[in-house]
Amino acid sequence: MTAQLAFDLPARASLRREDFFASPANAMALATLEAGGWPLDKLLLIGPPGSGKTHLAHIWAARAGATLLEAAALGQTDVDARATGPVVLEDAATVAGDARAETALFHLHNRLAERRLPLLMTAATPPRDWGIRLPDLLSRMQGTALTRIEPPDDALLSAVLVKQFSDRQIAVPPALIPWLVARMGRSLAEARNLVADLDALALARGVPISRPLAAEVLDSA
Repeated sequence: MTAQLAFDLPARASLRREDFFASPANAMALATLEAGGWPLDKLLLIGPPGSGKTHLAHIWAARAGATLLEAAALGQTDVDARATGPVVLEDAATVAGDARAETALFHLHNRLAERRLPLLMTAATPPRDWGIRLPDLLSRMQGTALTRIEPPDDALLSAVLVKQFSDRQIAVPPALIPWLVARMGRSLAEARNLVADLDALALARGVPISRPLAAEVLDSA
């Protein structure tokens, strides 16, 4: 069979509250963000890649009217100009080792603290593992309250698979979801990658996603 021309179009992920699936793995983190009133008005949301940190951060940002910043760009942005309201800083650990970015986060933290504005940060690990070189910044990060997204259960993996397929506007047989959950790796990143690989292979062959196609993708992983 001649392979069809496939266009690798990005999936449009929905980051609204109604599209977030709460499960025992993330219920505490969701409740902590929605409750607010964090100690010293700052919170660090920890979870592995693809665990839903960005989705939760966007939910909170929408409610709080927060500015979304990427930590990797801190050294190239005017912190004072951006710290006029609540702030979400994603991938905060990426500042470690970059003197300009570490200094920028230090000043951002202090400016928000002075104004009693909330700061939500996301990272995969606690600050002690980041490799921060600026002692004053390290002490402030270590003094930040933490909430965690725990490893996913079957219900959460199923919901993420459904959402990933939905974001790509792909309809799959309902029985395929539990079949995939029973055989895939136990992470949300794995769920995201699995759907992307299935979509790419189905597009290349011009066939719908099916159990045999999924078995082929899983066997090649």
